[in-house]
Amino acid sequence: MRARSPGSSRGRATALTAVTLTLSLATAGCYRGAGDVGNDGAHTINVLMVNNPQMVDLQRLTAAHFTKETGIKVNFTVLPEDDLRDKMSQDFSSQAGQYDVASLSNYETPIYARNGWLTPLGERAAKDREFDQKDILEPVRKSLTAADGKIYAEPFYGESSFLMYRKDLVRAAGLTMPAHPTWRQVAALAAKLDGSRNGLKGICLRGQPGWGQLAAPLSTVVNTFGGTWFTEDWKAKLDSPEFTKATRFYVDLVRRHGEAGAPQAGYTECLNDMQQGKVAMWYDATAGAGSLESADSKVAGKVGYAPAPVERTGSAGWLYTWAWGIQKASTHQDAAWKFISWASSKKYERLVAKELGWSRAPGGKRASLYRDPAYVKESGAFAPATEQAIRSARPDDPGVQPRPAPGIQFVGIPEFSDLGTKVSQEISSAIAGKQSVPAALEHGQRLAEEVARAYADR
Repeated sequence: MRARSPGSSRGRATALTAVTLTLSLATAGCYRGAGDVGNDGAHTINVLMVNNPQMVDLQRLTAAHFTKETGIKVNFTVLPEDDLRDKMSQDFSSQAGQYDVASLSNYETPIYARNGWLTPLGERAAKDREFDQKDILEPVRKSLTAADGKIYAEPFYGESSFLMYRKDLVRAAGLTMPAHPTWRQVAALAAKLDGSRNGLKGICLRGQPGWGQLAAPLSTVVNTFGGTWFTEDWKAKLDSPEFTKATRFYVDLVRRHGEAGAPQAGYTECLNDMQQGKVAMWYDATAGAGSLESADSKVAGKVGYAPAPVERTGSAGWLYTWAWGIQKASTHQDAAWKFISWASSKKYERLVAKELGWSRAPGGKRASLYRDPAYVKESGAFAPATEQAIRSARPDDPGVQPRPAPGIQFVGIPEFSDLGTKVSQEISSAIAGKQSVPAALEHGQRLAEEVARAYADR
């Protein structure tokens, strides 16, 4: 996620109010300043989009392909993830209609749908012969379906998580990566690989605060160690033996054998460390594999991919998708759907492959991609592992006990963006050696109890 993200207070999560920031904007076809997205009638739509690499590729390709084919001009506002969420929450919660389409994830989609901020898309998708809704991988499709059974967003790309490791370094050290590693096996490998070459660290794990940064991979470790943020009847459990054991394991592993500057390292920093050969293993989003296997990566062809490590569960990988939603207040519903239909299509995946290479294709959402001989040939190192990770993700049953809300690397409630970020700040401080894990979780437990009380009283 990449999640990577994927914070603020309880009020922000429901009404998701925001702070106005100085923003760097990019557009397809023209540049517009903050607050000046423009609108040139029925043949123009305004799209608010996260600045991830796959979206930047989309921005570059839109005018020459989508606009040329449809006559619909797209004004993009492209922002870092947290800034995107702030601006999106402002516009969608007020139904101001400034943006017709926005990037949102499977975390926001059910919340926004419940609040009446999104247009249902299922009927449009069913009538669109080229879109092929049934081709969307079931876990991804279900994650964008609200409690009323309607689909409110369509995926641009999807991801789970897995363990990426240097096959050559593991082999050179006389070690073997298990087909289905446990976290204890991973820790033992990290200890032996750490320092086996000059400057090499054993593993990279996110230590950067954020509900979509540190809290994401840590939550998967908590799940498989038998812990949970909340019990089914809304009891906060951050100070439980299982949550404590998992967090101590994570903190100790990254402190002993993790990357330099771990308290500030997120998805991007770990990706760079892995690409540059500074770490032997990396547990993170499956979306990172395309970058590791790209032409400019120093480790292309040297990386192996194993399922997310486990302890007490059969699987542990998360589920995340960056998707497209249409604001209910948009006055350009037809044009907005045409854009989404194109951006999330098989046709667009093939366009990216032709223009930029298969490793840049926004995968993780369509079953057909994993049956495409050209894609399998170019991305065979990670494609099967990615599809399997997504298909085996269990957002409704990620641990060893029932949960009060769906989610693997997050808890699917509005308050989690703020709670997860604040708790991750405490744990990042423990990674930095500024406090103990029990002290960090003691603070986190108090925060979680405040959230739990609000739900237990309902």
